[in-house]
Amino acid sequence: MSKVVKCGLIQATHACSTNESLDTIREANIAKHVPIIEQAAKEGVQIICMQEIFTGPYFCAEQTTRWYDSTEKIPDGPTTKLMQEMAKRHNMVIVVPIYEEESPGVYYNTAAVIDADGTFLGKYRKNHIPHVAPGFWEKFYFKPGNLGYPVFKTAYADIGVYICYDRHFPEGARALGLNGAEIVFNPSATVAGLSEYLWKLEQPAHAVANAYFVGAINRVGHEQPWDIGEFYGQSYFCDPRGQFLATASRDKTELITAELDFDKIREVRNTWQFYRDRRPETYGDLVAL
Repeated sequence: MSKVVKCGLIQATHACSTNESLDTIREANIAKHVPIIEQAAKEGVQIICMQEIFTGPYFCAEQTTRWYDSTEKIPDGPTTKLMQEMAKRHNMVIVVPIYEEESPGVYYNTAAVIDADGTFLGKYRKNHIPHVAPGFWEKFYFKPGNLGYPVFKTAYADIGVYICYDRHFPEGARALGLNGAEIVFNPSATVAGLSEYLWKLEQPAHAVANAYFVGAINRVGHEQPWDIGEFYGQSYFCDPRGQFLATASRDKTELITAELDFDKIREVRNTWQFYRDRRPETYGDLVAL
């Protein structure tokens, strides 16, 4: 019998003015997402992922210490706790991308992974941190990840996470495959004119090179007051052959779903023997300083 799992992605516009208090901003964005998660549950979604730092705007468009106070502990913070309750209620695996505080002054761009029974399985911290114009000043906010490339064995699939800018680096994508990922989620915040032409190129290439599924999520709309560009949505699922299975719109808050047949991974790997034919003993220069 095929191992078919229904998965979902949520792309969304920011929920309120950035002039509101940080608590109000968090509450508004969570209030926007909870009904969509409920909708996903009604549609039989078993694994779902939100966009990068889904509880707020993409504040890296500016450099101000105000946003440090929007961090949360993982797993003891309010958003992770809420998502654990929702996961258990709906028997759903939830990937929760938020701004994490490890300790005062030590902050990460992180995704918590929660199993279908509400168990906190662990977290992935974004490893590659950009600091580029226009308006992607992430080194001001995030310390580079220190947890490697973990794969989480959930009730439905073995999943990995790669966050936004990570997707430009094939090394981590390969590490996730070697660690056993069947699907890799990439919650993102990316704008037209910067890397849109790569959006549907790089991640299908990772899916092909590593023979796993990819779920890529991008936020939607123009975020004020910065307006660094249009977050162009177009979240999607692709399979281990790089074929698109479902794609969201460009300009609206949306849940997209796809039924993923994880048996296709074995089929593809038996056809393209990339893991058998790897030559890691020849790759030393890749990690030379």
